[in-house]
Amino acid sequence: MLETIHASLQTVAQLEAAIRGGEPLFLAGSRDALQRLPRGNWVAGTIPYFMTDDGGLLSEDRVFATPVPACAVSVKPAVYGASDLAALYREAPLHGFTFLVLPAATEVHKTFAERASSFDGFLLKPMVGWVTGVRVDRIGAERPAVIDGMTGELFEDRCAALHLALPANKIADLDIVNIFDRGDGPTIRFDDAGFKVRECLIDGGWANLASYVTRHGIPTEFPLVGDYNGSAINVSFQKVDAQAGTVDFYAPVFPGVNYHFAKPVADYEKAFAEAIGNDSQEPEFACNCILNYLYGKLEGKKTGHVTGPITFGEVAHQLLNQTMVRLYLRDIG
Repeated sequence: MLETIHASLQTVAQLEAAIRGGEPLFLAGSRDALQRLPRGNWVAGTIPYFMTDDGGLLSEDRVFATPVPACAVSVKPAVYGASDLAALYREAPLHGFTFLVLPAATEVHKTFAERASSFDGFLLKPMVGWVTGVRVDRIGAERPAVIDGMTGELFEDRCAALHLALPANKIADLDIVNIFDRGDGPTIRFDDAGFKVRECLIDGGWANLASYVTRHGIPTEFPLVGDYNGSAINVSFQKVDAQAGTVDFYAPVFPGVNYHFAKPVADYEKAFAEAIGNDSQEPEFACNCILNYLYGKLEGKKTGHVTGPITFGEVAHQLLNQTMVRLYLRDIG
């Protein structure tokens, strides 16, 4: 069993005994490290970046293990493609939550990002997890993947999930830590949903977004911040091509949402410490965005007391960018 292992970085040798003992786990690590693990009741996604007790870290020989909460009534692993993603919600427990990993830049990633809110069970059946990735210097040379631990199969075009049913006295609480606020600049609106845009409304007038960003010297290491029914949700810039007149994002924009350029953040480590505060309860799971790690130069720096994988996108009901996500289990009744 996993009495001595809490949510933390582990060696492959440390995890082998826990997996063979039947312990259900949600794992993050390099492709090589994950493929050395024995089969068992786990799902995993590729990523070599982590938040640790000692700060941000790149490690390709260790695996971040998140044990399934001991109170879980049942645990069911599953794998889904883009064409059957609605089944993710149909098979999720009526009372519980789902750990989810999606490989970056794939059709299943795109489908979840653009269509999750239209599936029956959205918001009612909590999804928490992240988008898998690779070392930044290997983007394009190595593909992100997920692994179904029960079969040992690796997928580059499907997502993997652990469906967890909870007892009646527990509820999953998803917390979003966003260190970005909307700036004082123009209001931006889009007519269509998507990851790539050309024209948009900027303060009520049509303009090419790539030209506007280039002309005004907008720093694209900071995201757009959208008002999603009162929640501030980031959409991060991937590429601005002024010549082609296109902007690519790491998450889709949606019509009917007011977006603003974010206020710049000077000190990421301080911003996260202030945003997290002194929460005495440790989350069951947490992840943070690779863009925060890179732009904030978080290698060796702490993000409060929170640990977990550093990811190519975060999931708290929907796809998020440049955000920390935390999962808590709360007592009810």
